[in-house]
Amino acid sequence: MNRREFLQVLSAAGAAGLALPLDPARAEQAAEAIYDAPAFGNVSLLHITDCHAQLRPIYFREPNVNIGMGDMANRPPHLVGEAFLKHFAIAPATRLAHAFTFLDFERYAALYGKVGGFAHLATLVKRLRATRPGALLLDGGDTWQGSGAAMWTQGQDMVEAAKLLGVDAMTLHWECTYGQDRVKEIADKDFAGHIDIVAQNIKTTDFGDPVFKPYVTRAINGVKVAVIGQAFPYTPIANPRYMVADWSFGIQEDNMQKTVDAARAEGAQVVVVLSHNGMDVDLKMASRVRGIDAILGGHTHDGIPTPSIVGNGGGKTLVTNAGSNGKFIGVLDFDVRDGHVADFRYRLLPVFANLLPADAEMDALITRTRAPFESRLTEKLAVSEGLLYRRGNFNGSFDQVILDALIAEKDAEIAFSPGFRWGTTIMPGESITMENVLDQTAITYPYVTLTPMKGSQIKQILEDVGDNLFNADPYYQQGGDMVRVGGMSYSCDPAATIGNRIGDMSLNGKPIDAEKTYKVAGWAPVSEAARDAGGEPIWALVARHLRAKKSIAAPKVNLPQLKNVQGNLGIAS
Repeated sequence: MNRREFLQVLSAAGAAGLALPLDPARAEQAAEAIYDAPAFGNVSLLHITDCHAQLRPIYFREPNVNIGMGDMANRPPHLVGEAFLKHFAIAPATRLAHAFTFLDFERYAALYGKVGGFAHLATLVKRLRATRPGALLLDGGDTWQGSGAAMWTQGQDMVEAAKLLGVDAMTLHWECTYGQDRVKEIADKDFAGHIDIVAQNIKTTDFGDPVFKPYVTRAINGVKVAVIGQAFPYTPIANPRYMVADWSFGIQEDNMQKTVDAARAEGAQVVVVLSHNGMDVDLKMASRVRGIDAILGGHTHDGIPTPSIVGNGGGKTLVTNAGSNGKFIGVLDFDVRDGHVADFRYRLLPVFANLLPADAEMDALITRTRAPFESRLTEKLAVSEGLLYRRGNFNGSFDQVILDALIAEKDAEIAFSPGFRWGTTIMPGESITMENVLDQTAITYPYVTLTPMKGSQIKQILEDVGDNLFNADPYYQQGGDMVRVGGMSYSCDPAATIGNRIGDMSLNGKPIDAEKTYKVAGWAPVSEAARDAGGEPIWALVARHLRAKKSIAAPKVNLPQLKNVQGNLGIAS
């Protein structure tokens, strides 16, 4: 699809009554301003990541708290709001400012509309590929999980969508929660001849054999390009071990260096890593592994418009991160001369659904795969009076809805909810549907628990998760944000050491007693014992709670008192 065809389709969409924020002429101008990404060089890579099974356009609010500590403080990705705009020279109160920050979200979401959607993404992919012969489309993982339809089809809806989109290679994280057998089934059958799963750091636990190809090579305009996979290193810790019982993971930095060297020895002139490490881990790895031209990263859901350029013993490595939920696509163009990268251009393009007409074939696929579940997904449970979102280091307002439901339905004193980053946003006045609840809860180990815990155990849990999030060494950060906490209050000092970050714990105005036992509700347990015990799925509990309420006031979000974070640009003032 060339420029003229693209604009003709856009005009036709406006004439057909599809949602556009402006009249067709001005909409075309807006689309051209956003999507004017001239081709450059002779090697192009398109990058999506962390789609979390969102096939339809959504609202998605970026975080107002994304704290970086130590060497990671006050640099990407740990910048929010106005500090983010200033660092990347993005004009405030613009479409791009809305795409990349939470600022005045309700106002600009109403103005600029929803983002993402695979049908709209497909239109943009086709446009980009039309000017970039041989461009590879790379998927950073967390693609098959995050919606009710994906859960009910064991990811099959996303598998078909990825094939139609034209993905060339992908790596893994949440995909593994369907179980290793299901992942291998898709790799060996559905993806055969279409999509390569790459992961240099997934091996068998018995003999250490590779489970997937560590990398693949492709010729782009006569240039040999290697794509190395880096799956999420802590999958068996962050998610149930029993789901990948025969696989080992880990960062495996030494093996990464060997893999890079092998790809270079095979003649690769460009070497990129398709990573699900998280951006802080990618930045450290880039400083220690030689020979990588770029790391296309995911996991932490950071939409970063400009690559970080990291020096190492072999030269420099670009580190990017392409957001989440189908909201962005990264476009990396290399000019390769005399066997090495001489120059590059990078754009991170937001996918505004009302500026990109839906691709007819993808739209039909989405409609077909959703059809068996449509009535369940569209059930209206309650009306939200406030903005509901999940994103940031601590509780979001949709997290609070889940916590409040757990406390009420389980007659608990305290509730914990996992620090998941995935989950869509609900605008004030909108109905909360069953699909919206599943967008926050659709996992394969959804069991609700009610556990007696001593105060000392509660503190230990919060300290462990806090260290996972705020450890000064990125290699010890094992994914996710802070556990969401309901019922009790506490303080958090991200700069402190483990055992000293959490304090001032209280319940109903009284200090938490280390020796007293409290009733704590939660969900998503990772142990085999919890799996065997079963229990109600969290979405059933939340849905029941919302049906009874019918209308949900904007929840009072339970946030910790933060200490020693003055001047940290990862916190909006």
